[in-house]
Amino acid sequence: MIQRGFRFAVTGLFVTALHALVAVLFINFVVAHPPLANGVAFAVATVVSYVINTTWSFSARLHGRTLLRFLLVSAGGFLLAMFVAWVAQMAGLHYLLGIGAVALTIPAFTFVLHNFWTYR
Repeated sequence: MIQRGFRFAVTGLFVTALHALVAVLFINFVVAHPPLANGVAFAVATVVSYVINTTWSFSARLHGRTLLRFLLVSAGGFLLAMFVAWVAQMAGLHYLLGIGAVALTIPAFTFVLHNFWTYR
């Protein structure tokens, strides 16, 4: 499980950088509309994350069942990120603390679900 966690973390760093790169390129070369650019970047990063996490982090085969589960966990992570940020805001915390809480919570949440459900 430690190896899976390490690989999951490396993949997460890579796809985060990929998301940022795709968003910047989209804004500068396609359309200067950040929400659309981030939507496209999120989609690209999610697909790449699925492929790398499935084949490398969890040493599994690409399959419709794992894809569906991966997407459900990703959607759950998205909703949890918004909830954690909302709780931080309601608690009167600085927005950077909310971002930090999201950054600490979401990777752990998604790893546990992927490890014990998506790729079981």
